[in-house]
Amino acid sequence: MSDEDSRKVWARDAIESPCTNVCQIDPDTRLCLGCARSIDEIGAWGSLSPEARRMIMGDLPNRQVSTGKRKGGRAARLKRPPV
Repeated sequence: MSDEDSRKVWARDAIESPCTNVCQIDPDTRLCLGCARSIDEIGAWGSLSPEARRMIMGDLPNRQVSTGKRKGGRAARLKRPPV
């Protein structure tokens, strides 16, 4: 098998994705903190057309994912009534 044939075997159309491997959903916006997509968009991503993916990717910079406020941590646990 030639090098060119070998490259053809491994070549495939990769699905363009904004995933940053920071997969957490903000409880207020319901968007992923890493990529700003909704759960529905993330779940359907593999079956979306390239045009639909490009539309979502174009909208991502306009989305506000988080207010920057922490939602938990030690301070939040200390405020809870004892169990």
